[in-house]
Amino acid sequence: MSELRSKAEHTKAIRDLRRAVLVINTRSRRGRKRYFEALSLLQAEGFQPLRTYAVMEPSRLPKILEEALDLQPDLLVVGGGDGTLSEAVKHVAHRDVALGVLPLGTTNNFARSLGLPLDLALAIKVFSRGKVVDIDLGMAGDHPFANLTSFGVSVEVAGTVKPWVKRVLGRAAYPLTALTILPRHQPFRAYITVEGRRHELLTHQLNIANGRYHGGWQIAKDISIDNRRLVAYQLGSGKRLRLLVETLVRATSGRWSSLAGGPFVTGREMLVETEPPMPADIDGEVVLRTPLTIRTIPNGLRVMVPPAFIDT
Repeated sequence: MSELRSKAEHTKAIRDLRRAVLVINTRSRRGRKRYFEALSLLQAEGFQPLRTYAVMEPSRLPKILEEALDLQPDLLVVGGGDGTLSEAVKHVAHRDVALGVLPLGTTNNFARSLGLPLDLALAIKVFSRGKVVDIDLGMAGDHPFANLTSFGVSVEVAGTVKPWVKRVLGRAAYPLTALTILPRHQPFRAYITVEGRRHELLTHQLNIANGRYHGGWQIAKDISIDNRRLVAYQLGSGKRLRLLVETLVRATSGRWSSLAGGPFVTGREMLVETEPPMPADIDGEVVLRTPLTIRTIPNGLRVMVPPAFIDT
């Protein structure tokens, strides 16, 4: 871990020196079309990037991010979907560099959790007018994550949804793909141990959120990506129809307005066990299985956010 400047010093360095690197996943939903626009807008805000990367092959992203960080920028600007940004989080965590987010994906959950504008030009203005804050970093086993670890239907959806469907339908691609999977999906039993208490449930879908959004919809108004707490919740029970109805109602009405009024379990660390053992979707990457310990690391990641963001 490198020695960190104060957040005020870091903000001043970005505003004064404008030392930035631009990395855009041009395979993302809007990355290819908006790469040159993003570069132009960045330059209009006074940034002359030390280097720019248009990433055509996502498998090269880890190497490119390390190469970009070797240039020692104060700000690493990354454009793409939540999967791209989750990969960037792994590299920026605990380092003296701030992550600048360009919302170029389908659901943009991470950008929404940071309160960033989804308009590209306005998002880029945050880099010159916003501030550096440190937010919570999720850890699933030894894998850092920005937004969500989930189990159940969503794991199959992540491996099934077609890129062209995401391009055409946007965030609606995920629930529509889930409809094709749900009829044959079997419910599972999950056990969540938090602060010595074991919770048991039967469900088709379990989510553990570090961020405030899932699928582009707000989970609850009082969830924060900077409150040192994870939030676990199920969608529906063991009944498929209830899962479908509850998901649609929540998505369209925002029924879960508060953590106090919804089916939530919160805590800094959670042990998740399932019967049978199941794969975990960690920000769109399926790499681990239950049993799995999920925790939050306070102030583990520096990001650029709008001035109104409350830094705790």
